[in-house]
Amino acid sequence: MFRDEVTLRAKAGDGGRGCVSFRREKFVPRGGPDGGDGGKGGDVVFEADENYNTLYHLIHTPQFRGQNGEGGGGAGCTGRNGRDLVVKVPPGTMIRDLQRGALLKDLASHGDRIVLCKGGKGGKGNRRFATATNQTPRHAEDGHPGDERRVKLELRMIADVGIIGVPNAGKSTLISRLSHARPRVADYPFTTIVPNLGILKLDEFTTCVLADLPGLIEGAHAGKGLGDQFLRHVERTRIIVHLVDASPLAVPPPAEAYRVVRAELEAYSPTLAAKPEIVVANKMDVTGSKKGVTALKKACGKSVWPVSAAAGTGLKALIGEIFSTLAAK
Repeated sequence: MFRDEVTLRAKAGDGGRGCVSFRREKFVPRGGPDGGDGGKGGDVVFEADENYNTLYHLIHTPQFRGQNGEGGGGAGCTGRNGRDLVVKVPPGTMIRDLQRGALLKDLASHGDRIVLCKGGKGGKGNRRFATATNQTPRHAEDGHPGDERRVKLELRMIADVGIIGVPNAGKSTLISRLSHARPRVADYPFTTIVPNLGILKLDEFTTCVLADLPGLIEGAHAGKGLGDQFLRHVERTRIIVHLVDASPLAVPPPAEAYRVVRAELEAYSPTLAAKPEIVVANKMDVTGSKKGVTALKKACGKSVWPVSAAAGTGLKALIGEIFSTLAAK
């Protein structure tokens, strides 16, 4: 199951308590204090791992806790440090502190990590408090508490190409044709309810990542439909493939569908709207679609690539244009 937002609490381990102990050996009547220090508490670390693509595995664990450090021992023995807790998240995860509202870290690439909560220091044993005037201290420090945070994790999927359009434009069919992705395909609005990723291959050494996003409707940036939940995933893409149903039965008509989606992109983020865009007219296998292409060209004022995702026509030229645009970006 896909999940791109999670709120959770993280607590690092507390430091171990220092030890109160005195040296006891035969023929050493005044051995003095030898209590060791407590161990350090374990950190809570978040790390980006490319083997994950959703935050779903975190929703059943509302609190992540590092291991406490062990208490110190006699003979100057320091307690064992607590184990760090390493939490794996998908690349593209942004971590925000809910108390301050600040972005703590953007784990954009595989291997990026952040020590979210530092473990508490271990308390000092009584040997640390021995002085010339107090040679038999009978007290030790408690361990220091570990850091604690309440954070929100927000996943913004990382893809080279974002495929957008109104519902039923054919985005899922297109990504299934261009890659090995197998999204759900049906003839009703909002068939796609989560983003789908696929790998597009030009040759043995040249590939890119495609993201098929749920359909956008008018008002998506303000919370209508599903678009407001997934528009953020387009922000990390390098280019946009804007897919429009050019058939005579398209609702809304091609020109209007293009204008609606462009307006939503601009309302959500001017930076997103400024990304390079490839306009694609789909369903060219339907009689009368050429009129839709003409209207679409007039509405967007740029080149339009006619394809039929269902029949597989025009896809080779589209693939070439995608990689050319990526190379120029």
